[in-house]
Amino acid sequence: MTKAGDVLLFGALALVWGTAFTAIEIGLETLPPLLFAAARLDIAAVIFIGAVLLGRLRWRPRTKADLALILSNGILVIGAHFAFSFIGQRYVTSGVAAIVLSFTPIITPIIAIRVLSTERIYATDVIGLCTGLAGVIAIAVASGSFDGQLLGMGLLLASAVVFALGSVLTERWSAGLPTTALHAWSMVTGAVFLHATAYAYSGATLRTVTWTASAAAALTYLGIFATAGGFLLYFTLLNRLGATNVSLINYASPVVATVFGAALLGEQITTATVAGFALIVVGFVLCNIRPLWRLTHSIWNTDERDRLLERDEVRIQGNVYKTETDSRNSLQPGD
Repeated sequence: MTKAGDVLLFGALALVWGTAFTAIEIGLETLPPLLFAAARLDIAAVIFIGAVLLGRLRWRPRTKADLALILSNGILVIGAHFAFSFIGQRYVTSGVAAIVLSFTPIITPIIAIRVLSTERIYATDVIGLCTGLAGVIAIAVASGSFDGQLLGMGLLLASAVVFALGSVLTERWSAGLPTTALHAWSMVTGAVFLHATAYAYSGATLRTVTWTASAAAALTYLGIFATAGGFLLYFTLLNRLGATNVSLINYASPVVATVFGAALLGEQITTATVAGFALIVVGFVLCNIRPLWRLTHSIWNTDERDRLLERDEVRIQGNVYKTETDSRNSLQPGD
């Protein structure tokens, strides 16, 4: 992350995704959780559909891969993820919810090992997973309550797992649709899933709830800024910085959520919660130690990154490789 503009975009994403937990906490005071999540996606879906229409993008799914991606994103990455997280946040503070969900990048490579044959397991993955789980347990123990708090954290862990599973499954397919159109479909699918689940769960519909000014404001903020705007920022950063850089948002947004939760909602920040979050961060580093090492090397080794390439060298994603002219035509890392 070397450009000031990228840092500003990253900060903006951390802000909108971190404060989203505060907005959810406010909305949950009066709105049913599943219906609240569905209405959030309703707003985001309208915005994405508008972007598709204004951009005259191709929107009709034409392949089985398109349909698979829409269902995986809509039902797992968005629908079930929001269902578990919104219900779970009813039992914990916004800061704790954000911290528990930061467990997602730790469980993702473990699921990838089971689902994708190209992935391998390393000792650091196992140690990282155990360290991250220890952080979650530390936060649960620190809460001092093993009824609602434990249920809430269990639901939030389920949210992290289904999000990770859906994300891994998407690696199996290549979309033919433009990204904006794909996510428009995913938002619509997720909204339909959540509306149906909300009705089956409690009979809740948009007509049966009592709207307050604070709930309406929270919903508007979530739909426009945290969801539509947040995904726009996320995919912009993903294209500019790569997945390893952007994954660090999982550890910036909980800090924002904790600070705003304390400032606006009076939530307490305990030493045990901070220690638990630190263990989760350590777990993430262990599970991603190889890509993080490459990232750190590319950031600090500016001379290597910026120097002119020799004729027999090529730069791929910030790494310099030396070509050889033997029969294998292989690429070797340069010094």
